[in-house]
Amino acid sequence: MAASQSKTVVYAAAAGNLLVALTKFVAAWLTGSSAMLSEAIHSVVDTGNQLLLLYGMRQAARPPDASHPLGYGRELYFWSFIVALLLFTLGAGVAFYEGVQHVLHPTGIVSAHVNYIVIGFAMVFEGASWFIALREFRRAKGGVGYIEAVIRSKDPPAFIVLFEDSAALIGLVLAALGTFASDYFGRPEFDGAASIGIALVLGVTALTLARESKGLLIGEPASPLLRDAILTTAREIDGIVSAHIAFTVHMAPDQVIAALSLEFRDDLETPDIEQAIDKLERAIHDSHPEVIAIFVKPQASASQLTLPGRFPGRARRLNKP
Repeated sequence: MAASQSKTVVYAAAAGNLLVALTKFVAAWLTGSSAMLSEAIHSVVDTGNQLLLLYGMRQAARPPDASHPLGYGRELYFWSFIVALLLFTLGAGVAFYEGVQHVLHPTGIVSAHVNYIVIGFAMVFEGASWFIALREFRRAKGGVGYIEAVIRSKDPPAFIVLFEDSAALIGLVLAALGTFASDYFGRPEFDGAASIGIALVLGVTALTLARESKGLLIGEPASPLLRDAILTTAREIDGIVSAHIAFTVHMAPDQVIAALSLEFRDDLETPDIEQAIDKLERAIHDSHPEVIAIFVKPQASASQLTLPGRFPGRARRLNKP
C-alpha cells in the first residue's frame, strides 16, 4: 500500500474515532453505563494510536544522515509496536478494570435509549472508517487471503487501522447487548460483563498487532516476487554468470535493502566488474525504487580459485567500505 493511501486510512480513522469518543463520553455520563465508558476510553486510545501512526510515518520519511545512514524507516515499525502496547494496556486494561468494578458494584443504567442512539451513530462513524480501511487493504493484498495478507504485509498502518476498527465494531455490538440485557432483565451486572468482553476483544487484537509489529521491527525479508525480480535483473547484466540473494530486509514499507552474491565472468578485470555492478544498481533502482541500497559480494568461481592474485583479491577489496 502506498504511503499516501495509508495516510488517508489513518486520517479517516482518527477523525471517526474522535467523533465517536466524544459521543460515547456524553452517553456514558448520561446513562452511567460501564460498557459505554469502556467504549469511550477505547475510542480515545484509538485516536491517540492513529496520531502515533501518523507521527511514525512522518519520522520514517526522513532521509538518511550521518547518524542513521540507512534512514529512519524503522520508526514506523517502532511506533506501530507502541500502538499495540497502548491498545493492550490502556484499552483492554481499563475496560477490564471498569467491567470488574461494575460487576462487583453494579449500578443500573439510566435512559438506556441514549446508549442505543449513541451506538447507532458510533457504528456509522466506525463503519465508514472500517470500510475505507478494508477497501484499501483489499486493493493492496491482491489475490491472497486476508490472514496471509496481514502476515505478508510490511505496512503496519494498513492492518492496524483495519484491526482496530473491526474490534471497535465488535465492541459496539457487545455494548448494545450489555445495555439491552442490563435494562431488560434489570441486572446491571450484564453491563459490566459486556465491558469485560470488550476488554477481551481488545486484548486479542492488541496481542495480534504486537506480534506482527514485532516481526517487522526485528526485520522481515522482501516478498518472494521482489527477490525473484532482483535475481532476474542481475542475471540479465552482461558479465554476471550467476546471482544469489544473500538477504533482503525491509526498513520500511517502501524501503528495502538487498545483499547479493554474484559470480562474474572469468575474463573480467576490476573496472569491468565495477561497471557491471553500476549497471545492476541502476537497473534495480529503475525497476524497483523501493530498493534503497544494494550490497554486492563477488563470488569467485572454482577456476578463479586456482589462479591466485586475480579476482579473489580484487573481490575482497571491493567488499571494503
